[in-house]
Amino acid sequence: MKALIFIVDTVFSLAVYVFLLRFLLQLVRADFRNPIAQAVLQLTNWLVRPLRRVLPPLGQLDTASLVATALVQLLATAITFWLLTGVWSPASPLLIGALRQLAIAAIQLYTFILVGYALLSFVAPGAPSPAVHLLGSLAEPLLRPVRRLLPAMAGLDLSPLVVIIGLQALRLLIS
Repeated sequence: MKALIFIVDTVFSLAVYVFLLRFLLQLVRADFRNPIAQAVLQLTNWLVRPLRRVLPPLGQLDTASLVATALVQLLATAITFWLLTGVWSPASPLLIGALRQLAIAAIQLYTFILVGYALLSFVAPGAPSPAVHLLGSLAEPLLRPVRRLLPAMAGLDLSPLVVIIGLQALRLLIS
């Protein structure tokens, strides 16, 4: 049973990350001609396109992607709870748990993005790569304000470290 719970949790976690990535890419207005962004679109279109017919965007906020992400997380939380307990959770605790898990997933995803972006800046600075461009478009909106307050010291940019520490503190508050 533990193996089944692990597999279900892993599959749903990956699905939530992909839907969350789609929402974030649209939020930061990333280049969707990027091959990685194209893969994210193809993996999520099955749910986002039908929702887009009934949920128009609110300004720059893509409500269809956000609702799709929330629905996948809600389903993941409900199924995981059922596998662990054998009963279905009441709606209110299920919704609160799903929103909490979604916030934690967003923090973890951004942590992965920042670590990847920082590592790529050390390994291949200035290298033209689809991953670097995509990670940059996602990471820069968080790093820019910190860089204004904390400029690079001796050529070393500590802003990813500061943002990651802040994200982890926020994650602890949510947990």
